[in-house]
Amino acid sequence: MADVFHVPMSSKKGNEIRSDRKSAVLGMLAGWAMKLLGATLRFQVRDLAGVGAKNPAVPPVIMILWHNRFFSVPPAWQKLCGSHRKMVVLTSASHDGDMVARAMAVFGLGAIRGSSSRRGVAALVGLKRASQQGLDICLTPDGPRGPRYIMQPGVIKLAESTGAPIVPIHVRFSSAWRLKSWDRFVIPKPFSRVEVTFGPAIHLSRGMDPETFENERLKLELLLVKATDDA
Repeated sequence: MADVFHVPMSSKKGNEIRSDRKSAVLGMLAGWAMKLLGATLRFQVRDLAGVGAKNPAVPPVIMILWHNRFFSVPPAWQKLCGSHRKMVVLTSASHDGDMVARAMAVFGLGAIRGSSSRRGVAALVGLKRASQQGLDICLTPDGPRGPRYIMQPGVIKLAESTGAPIVPIHVRFSSAWRLKSWDRFVIPKPFSRVEVTFGPAIHLSRGMDPETFENERLKLELLLVKATDDA
């Protein structure tokens, strides 16, 4: 089982990492439900970034996708490169984030707890440390609360500070349920076809001025939106 990475906890209540037995059990059950449903899906995985290659292996990357498409990515990632790469995901410090972390552990993925609204600096430190240790990072740049399909700046900041390239992930579904949540979370129907594309790696310059930074943020946002079938 993968580790859940924690950076030092602040004494302030609003910065605490929340976890309890209920969220741990529910998260584990959710992870196995994802795994079982994923086993029925007909995946079509395209690797334009080369992350599936073993020799030579691609250095650590930052993978990004919209929050509502996350359900299908862990099994697709596991099929493509789970045997020779390790990855951590960013989840919130809330009980919901704990459930996500436990669900990801079922797929052998680690988790770093924090978000832009809570423990943002601590999460950035943990993500940089993970990249330095050779781990891939997976982020949902419009999560955990939206707005949907709006790229938050944290991805750009992380790419600047680590030098790791960004790999956009695009997911399309032949048949799926769409929940009535803020992000219209998508769950593929059993035995349906799911297309997962790991796009070409995008390298960003370090030390960008504010205008260049914002232009890169908008370009990444548009790139993900263009590949989305319901934007």
